Amino acid sequence: MPASKSNGPKSRGLTVAVNRRARYDYELHDRYDAGIELVGTEIKSIRDRNISIAEGYARFVNGELWLYNVHIAIYAPARENHDPRRPRRLLLHRRELDRLQREMGLKPRTTVVPLRMYLYNGLAKVEIALATGRRSYDRRQAIAERDANRAIQRGMRRDQR
Repeated sequence: MPASKSNGPKSRGLTVAVNRRARYDYELHDRYDAGIELVGTEIKSIRDRNISIAEGYARFVNGELWLYNVHIAIYAPARENHDPRRPRRLLLHRRELDRLQREMGLKPRTTVVPLRMYLYNGLAKVEIALATGRRSYDRRQAIAERDANRAIQRGMRRDQR
């Protein structure tokens, strides 16, 4: 399935994986684009779109941000392969890392989640967001708000005709 270079008005690069569940489970705050440290067979598997970031999260270890629980399938033609769920280091500027770490320390229930992975100029990038976990009643409220806004938009379009 060939994909276009542009995947929307704001997107950069060729999107290879999207974490749609994150927008439902979390209240998203600040967003960052991070590089990711990979081995050769991982980038080949990503280019084949054999990746799942739905259960991924990031955590600080010794001042570095590591991405956990992201599944990059093994690359079948290779003789030696990588561990599909190994932790991968995210590459950000020091001031961005410091800001993320400070925000995570200040707010309770705050985590860093991957939103999408994309290829940009031949490099794999991850769009991450600082996120606060939603409770079940928050999720229901968000759905009700979204439905109400959709009904309002429908009514406005109908009135314009």
